[in-house]
Parts: sequence; structure tokens; C-alpha cells
Amino acid sequence: MILCGIDVGTSSIKVSIVDAANQQLIYSCSFPEIENEISSPQPGFAEQDPEHWWYCVKQGILKANSTGLYDPKRIGAIGISYQMHGLVVVDKEANVLRPSIIWCDSRATPFGENAYSGLGESFCQTHYLNSPGNFTAAKLAWVKENQPTVFDRIAQVLLPGDFIAGRFTSQFTTTASALSEGILWDFKENHPAKDLMQYYGFPAEIFPPVQDLFSDHGTVTSTVAAELGLNTNVKVTYKAGDQPNNAYSLGVLHPGDIATTAGTSGVVYGISDELKFDKENRVNSFAHVNHSASKASIGVLMCINGTGILNRWVKQNFFTSASYNQMNELGAKAAIGSGGLVCMPFGNGAERIFQNKTIGGSFVNLDFNRHQSAEIIRAAQEGIAFSMVYGIELLGNVGVRPKKLKAGLANMYLSDLFTQAIVNASGASVELLESDGAFGAALGAGAGVGYYANEDEAVANIKLLKTIEPSAALKEEYEEAYGIWKNNLGF
Repeated sequence: MILCGIDVGTSSIKVSIVDAANQQLIYSCSFPEIENEISSPQPGFAEQDPEHWWYCVKQGILKANSTGLYDPKRIGAIGISYQMHGLVVVDKEANVLRPSIIWCDSRATPFGENAYSGLGESFCQTHYLNSPGNFTAAKLAWVKENQPTVFDRIAQVLLPGDFIAGRFTSQFTTTASALSEGILWDFKENHPAKDLMQYYGFPAEIFPPVQDLFSDHGTVTSTVAAELGLNTNVKVTYKAGDQPNNAYSLGVLHPGDIATTAGTSGVVYGISDELKFDKENRVNSFAHVNHSASKASIGVLMCINGTGILNRWVKQNFFTSASYNQMNELGAKAAIGSGGLVCMPFGNGAERIFQNKTIGGSFVNLDFNRHQSAEIIRAAQEGIAFSMVYGIELLGNVGVRPKKLKAGLANMYLSDLFTQAIVNASGASVELLESDGAFGAALGAGAGVGYYANEDEAVANIKLLKTIEPSAALKEEYEEAYGIWKNNLGF
């Protein structure tokens, strides 16, 4: 059997084709070649067109099929990873009613804060493990308040992965994991968050039926199968938010396992078998891919919005003719600490680690005589790494104290400068593995269709490429640089 994994990212759609028998990648590609834009019609707004995601998914599959490396008719299952917390709303004919309000949009924060106060902090934390904050439920409340004619036409509220799966199958389903990332799942009662839905005035039927994450989410329609050259029996059998899926793609499934990624945003994600929550709501808890009513598996997530997007901004505005690899090499020529130049990477909306405050991005202590291009690159990458180290410290509030992180060799982890900064400032080693979100989604599809005995077997052979250990010789320099960065937070 051949498996197809799809990662619906913010920047692009990635498709991976995997041989189920040997768990080896056959082909991987992204579409489009240039990064998808985020529309920001007002300050704090961040939107994308769900139909454009679907177009890019189809183009990615067709691009993979065109290589001739495999027979598309042999694809037996499809798995989907997707950007978390997004809101997609459709009418009775499954037409999209408005652009998706995506994960880094800040507009709904007051709606989450009002619900948190109205339902009670203790209730929200013990039932939802989070404040409603700026997540999907609060975004829907914003639509209800500000676009009532749109809200009245809504037949289904979907997470991005639910939408893409529905475009394949013409039926919509969701999962406890998906609902939990929208603060729409009640962990204490083990059902959708009825009290929050009643508080906001959402009808229960506005959400799709809840199914197991590894399960049959529908058969691809004959029309889609013909368009993409697939067989008419292929099913969607797995879908998960990008961070739970990223963790799964690295074999992070059990208590004590820790995953990290640094794409558009930066994340550290640890697993607990307890219903843990942060009383200050600076890190968040969601249902992991293998969570069930009988056995809790909670992903505790720390997120920094502005990681890879800052690195891209630096490239686009200052180093247009350089490749990312050339930038990494140039930045490495600057001294640790960037000669006192400090970068705050918080220019991509409200940050959860600051309780949904919008801090903004900045360069501090810029000296026109001392700081040149190498220091700008290094300061940006150190700022990203140091912000993630600060977030790792906050994970200690819920008992997650990583000594070893697992990451795919991709995105910011392709930069030795960045990797050395996060390893030496945190004191935690990083294992770099040959895996990514689309590859993990393909393996998840294999588990969901029953090709593998269980979800552990599907990811048992992920290849370790190298391990980066903290350097005793660099410890003091990085501690000093991180201390200077942290002092510039101002609180």
C-alpha cells in the first residue's frame, strides 16, 4: 500500500508519498513554490482562503503523481496535518462563507476573556484545561457578534483539517483533539464543550460528528478521485493539528516525550498522562493524537508566533539575494550575543506566553558603528531561540521540564546557529530526525486504515540523523547572552 500525507501549513501545502511496507519516503513536494500570503485587512487580523488551501492540496498531489515514481491508484489512505486553531465556516451547500480566521489572528481575545470570566476561571481550567483565549470558539463568537448575517448562514464550523478532509469526501467529521484545540472539548465530561457553546449561543448541530482521530473519515468522492488519478476506494483515515501531528511524526506519544518545531511559529510540545493546565494560561493543553476517554494523553504546548516568519522577514527585507543557508553562514560569523544587539521576535500577533498581549517585534541596542549584517541575522535567530527557551521555562509551571527535545531536520533547525543557541541556552539536547509533518500524516493514515497494528508501530522506524548536545565551553557565553535578552523583556 502507498500512503499520502498532506500538511496544510500557513506558508504552503506539503505532500508526502510513503511506501507503507518499508515506511520510506517515495516523494515529497510543496505547493506553491512561493509562500502563501496572510491577509491582514485590519491590525491584528490574519486570514487565508480555505479554497486556496484545497487548490494547493490538489496541485501538490498532481505534482507528486506526475513524477511517475509510483502508481497513484495504489494510494490506499490519506492523512492530513493542518494549521491549528483556524476557523472555517460553510453553508448548507458546503460553500465557504468567509476567509478562515487563522491561528495568529488576535481579534477574538476579548471574547475569550469574557467567557473565561463568565464561566469562571476554575471551571474553564478543570473542564477545558485552558482559557477560551483567542482560540477557535472565541473566533466564532467574534463572527456571531460582528458578522451576524454570516453567522446565521453557517451550517458547519470546521477546523482547517476538517475542511480539507470534507473536500475529499463530501462529508464533515471532527475529533476530540480538533475540538480541544478550539477550546470546544470538555475533558471532565468527555464531550463537546456544551457550557461554553451555550455561553456564546452556538447551536450544538453547528459542529460535525466527533470520531476517533485514527478512523474512517470518509471515502474520496468519485469526482475528486478522477481529478487526482486516485482509486475510488481511498479513504481519509487520519487528521490532526500540526503540532500534535509534528509530535507524532517524531514518535512523541508517551509521558516524558518532548517535541519541538520552528516553522512559521516555534513550539515545544510535551506529553502528560494527566489533565494538566497552566493557571496563568501561558502554555496550553490539548488532546494528543492518542488521547481517549479511558487513557489521557495530553499535549502541553508552548508556542511563539514569530519564529520562521521573522527569519523570512529578515531575508525578504535585508538579504533578498541570499539563500537561507548563506544567511546562516553569515550570521555564524558574528559573536555569541550579537555584540549586544537584541531581537524580540514577537511581531506576529498576540502571544500566549504573554497572556495574549501584543508585544511587537523589535531590535534593541542597535549601534550603527558596531552592528552589521552578520549581527542582524544572529540577533534575529538568537531572539527566536531565546524566546523558545523562555517558553520552555514556562512549561515548568505544569511539570514539563525537558532534558531532550526531538525535532525534524527542517525549517529553523536547518540552521546550526539557531540550534546551538536553543541547545546551549536551555541546556537540553536536540535529536534531529528524518521526518516532517506530511510524512507523519502519511504514517498516521496507515495506522488509521489498519495497515499498522497501532499508532506506535507506524512511527517506530523514524530515522535519527544526529544529536546536538550542550557545549560546556559555550555555556557561560550563551547564559550571558540569554540573560541580556531576557532582561530586555521589561517584565
